[in-house]
Amino acid sequence: MHIELDPPNGITGFRFGMPVEELKEAAAALGDISVSNEGPPTKVRFMQIYTQLPDFDIMFASEDGKTLTSLDIARPYEDDADVTVTWRGIDVFRTPARELMQQIEAAGHPINHRERWNPLVPGLSFGLNWNPRDDIPFDADIDEDDTAMPVYLRGVLVAPTTYYDEMLAGFAARGV
Repeated sequence: MHIELDPPNGITGFRFGMPVEELKEAAAALGDISVSNEGPPTKVRFMQIYTQLPDFDIMFASEDGKTLTSLDIARPYEDDADVTVTWRGIDVFRTPARELMQQIEAAGHPINHRERWNPLVPGLSFGLNWNPRDDIPFDADIDEDDTAMPVYLRGVLVAPTTYYDEMLAGFAARGV
């Protein structure tokens, strides 16, 4: 399976703004789904469609309760899994995270590192999950805070262009 990340539009087969019923059908065609928080959304509670595939997971979010508004793809469980997730031809989960971030920045997309384990790429609207996971080895390089980081990303959130605007405005207002 090959999935191309196409922010701010979505991913292969799933476009932001697609109706929830269509989203559920398309997700069910990939694997087993479970839906949580159906009903009217609130600021902290919204519909999530978890899709369990043989080698990895995708969580589709409908923050308005009507359409696909963001999605989160987890790194495949095994290195040799028959799934490739790419952005502009770069394998997001098999390219070392530091190298991937250099390539994203070289393409003109600055990365916000305010949250060490979850760097953001505003405008491109990637959320990079760099949190440790048991099956991801740590990098031999130590960062400026004497912390070893995982070699690879654990997951990536893809969203429309303005997805992080409110969060970043809040950081700026607090001087963070």
